[in-house]
This record gives sequence, C-alpha cells and structure tokens, in this order.
Amino acid sequence: MKDFISQVNGLPLILKIILCIPVLEIFYGICRVINGAAKNDVLWILLGVLTIIPGAFFMWVLDLVWVIVKGHAFLLGDTYLG
Repeated sequence: MKDFISQVNGLPLILKIILCIPVLEIFYGICRVINGAAKNDVLWILLGVLTIIPGAFFMWVLDLVWVIVKGHAFLLGDTYLG
C-alpha cells in the first residue's frame, strides 16, 4: 500500500492538479484511507473517511493549494500536515 501512495505522490504535477477537480477529488479521499491503513493509524483512517463524503465539497480547494505548494495532496505526506 505504501508503494501505491508513493506512485500517487510521484505523478506529474498537472495530473495531480486535474485530480483536484471536485468530482475526481474522491480519488484523494480513498488514497487517504489507504494511507491510514498502511500506517495502521486510526486517526489517519478517520480523517480519510471524513474527507470522502462530507469533506468532498471543500477539500478540493485545500488539495489544490496543497498540491501546488507542497507537491502532494493533504494528508498524503509523511506527517499529518506534511
């Protein structure tokens, strides 16, 4: 599972920005849950689930900024805000 997250973080910047479109944003939410499962951390999984359905309306803006500034989507780094 960590390989999958590494591959997602290794995508070209333009593809990461396209994945921030509101309808496609669910992909990053699923990646957050997978990242939490790979780390065996309940908080990561809970935050990932909360960003899939209720957070999909505002997370695309946060992810867009995060991808442009840090190079990966929110909660897909090594730390919570990394």
